[in-house]
Amino acid sequence: MAASARGGVWEIQPGDVGAAGLGAADAGAFLAALRSAAAAAGPGAAGDAVWAAVAAAGVLRPEHPHALHQLVYYSVYAGWDRAARGPPPYWFPSPIDSRQTNLGRLMEANGPKLLGPAYKDPITSFNLFYKFSVENQEVYWSMVLKQLAVKFQQEPKSILSTSDRSKRGGTWLQGAVLNIAECCLLPCPALNRTDDSTAIVWRNEGHDDYPVNRMSLKELRSQVITVANALDTMFHKGDSIAIDMPMTCNAVIIYLAVILGGFVVVSIADSFAPQEIGTRMGVSKAKAIFTQDFIIRGGKKVPLYSRVVQGSSSKAVVIPATGDYLGVTLRNGDMSWKDFLCRASGRSSIYSPVYQSVDALTNILFSSGTTGEPKAIPWTQLSPIRCAADTWAHMDVRPQDIGCWPTNLGWVMGPIILYTCFLNGATLALYHGSPLGRDFCKFVQDAGVTLLGSVPSLVKSWKAGSCAKGLDWTKIRVLGTTGEASDIDDNLWLTSHTSYKPIVECCGGTELASSYIQGSLLQPQAFGAFSGASMSTGFVILDEQGTPYPDDVPCAGEVGLFPLHFGATNWLLNADHDKVYFDGMPIYNGRQLRRHGDIIQRTVGGYYIVQGRADDTMNLGGIKTSSVEIERVCNRADERLLETAAVSIKPAGGGPEHLAILAVLKDRSAQYDVNLLKSKFQRAIQKNLNPLFKVSYVKVVPEFPRTASNKLLRRVLRDQLKQELSNHSKL
Repeated sequence: MAASARGGVWEIQPGDVGAAGLGAADAGAFLAALRSAAAAAGPGAAGDAVWAAVAAAGVLRPEHPHALHQLVYYSVYAGWDRAARGPPPYWFPSPIDSRQTNLGRLMEANGPKLLGPAYKDPITSFNLFYKFSVENQEVYWSMVLKQLAVKFQQEPKSILSTSDRSKRGGTWLQGAVLNIAECCLLPCPALNRTDDSTAIVWRNEGHDDYPVNRMSLKELRSQVITVANALDTMFHKGDSIAIDMPMTCNAVIIYLAVILGGFVVVSIADSFAPQEIGTRMGVSKAKAIFTQDFIIRGGKKVPLYSRVVQGSSSKAVVIPATGDYLGVTLRNGDMSWKDFLCRASGRSSIYSPVYQSVDALTNILFSSGTTGEPKAIPWTQLSPIRCAADTWAHMDVRPQDIGCWPTNLGWVMGPIILYTCFLNGATLALYHGSPLGRDFCKFVQDAGVTLLGSVPSLVKSWKAGSCAKGLDWTKIRVLGTTGEASDIDDNLWLTSHTSYKPIVECCGGTELASSYIQGSLLQPQAFGAFSGASMSTGFVILDEQGTPYPDDVPCAGEVGLFPLHFGATNWLLNADHDKVYFDGMPIYNGRQLRRHGDIIQRTVGGYYIVQGRADDTMNLGGIKTSSVEIERVCNRADERLLETAAVSIKPAGGGPEHLAILAVLKDRSAQYDVNLLKSKFQRAIQKNLNPLFKVSYVKVVPEFPRTASNKLLRRVLRDQLKQELSNHSKL
């Protein structure tokens, strides 16, 4: 990495290439190809032009050592002034390919009519078309609905009505009647989806050298109908039925069957403790719960049914994690999966879906509550349309794509990836096991995944274990990431294994059914940054007085969402919706803004960086900063670090906040001198962030507490640390 310090790709020498892991026999040819590609950018070209030329030339290949990718990327951008130019881009849209994207095709077909002579092409006119989508939502959504496998039994009377002022978010698709699960299960000629199309590909952990399993659309529909028929023998229409199990084929079948039959899914993450399961069962008034005897993870059997039994007295239908027979004894009143399916015996193989209004409740999800009762968030039939439309527009999901996003139906990404695939005519790829290791990464290769989603901690695990080494991930067209702040170097590792495909950063919420800011394949992408708002989503950034900053001005503050947001909630099951999302928010253009709770920064160059939740900001010596900013710097302070968490502690006797940094090591069993680590953090923060910030306390911990959707719970860390320090009087 010494070359990067000297600055510029031209400073890289054969010795640097060798030190980065490329053999002497290949170093000369590589360096010649690198310099030739860089020269194509032109004399005196800026770093982004040089990187674009190097990436386009394919000089860096997936099989090259990560250190070589690091050497080139950090050398190219050694002289890049982030303060003056914003985050450095690593991926650039192609003028030719952009016209073949979903959004590009829509713009080419409609742009000249909608935007007039101002329309040029999908890349040049993207910002104009985005603004049009915000200001003309009826027009935008009427076009996008035609792109999805959404079949109305009764067409909507209007796309958006704002006549009912009690609904701050407006009334969407008024009068529409459908069954969104049926939409997932029917052939769709417009998307080239037939009964023989592959709906799901999957593999069981431990069978990693076997071919992947495949299920056709017809087979999926048949199994969903069987489950729906069995449900009809036990429950009344509208009953809530929970799912607490890994996201397997059976979980997906149950999910669709519950909604097809006019029942309501209650989503519970399979990581929850008994008390959390019980809370969610109680809030949702769930009549029953589908679960497994065990969870298979990394070759280990983790009890699940026993947690459900401890947490709830509701009837449980229990599925064996492996084989045909349960590995547990059921309590009285509970039922095996086999016995449940037998209840459908003799019933018709033709099923009449329950058609309901578009705003009918289909799924109850939960916020990641850690204190008090978690918010019960209702998803209607609008929510699946929103999440599928956003992935259509931003991740460019197309028919015949194979989408894989290791997740769970208890997290919002579970329903999102399910509807993303089925409403866009794509195939859903499921791995029945741990996504942390090489076996999962091999499944990505063997299943031919073209869309791979992740959370940053997963990527960190793959990178630390060299899990993709020797595997072919070049079929991947688009990568996605959500849940927490991305690490630049981890994302460099990820995209390099796909021959530098774009990583679409996504940030939103369960209550929005989607993201409010995302990447786009029509804009250059930068690591750890969002290139703009989601299509049709408007927002402003508020200063400390609640006044919006001017658009396009670099700034940082709390985000305020425009309230007219297709698919967003307008009620909560167990909380005051207006109080949670609207009370205290300013009026903007005649409408009250919707609260989201994120602090975001708009950079020079128009990118966005999420700086954490509003309660994750801290005041250090009179200067406001975010946990995420400090963590970005500290994560790079020592190569033995897996991740860090920065929190501020207010001394019991008052006074300025103290900065505490907790660290997780790659080798959990290793010993580390915390005083040495503290000095490294201090130097890194002073050099890269602010010389006035002082690190007061450092602690190495085995892992961080996280929500079910994998978000870091800094609030819990802060409370734990405050208690510990008060006990020991260290601050």
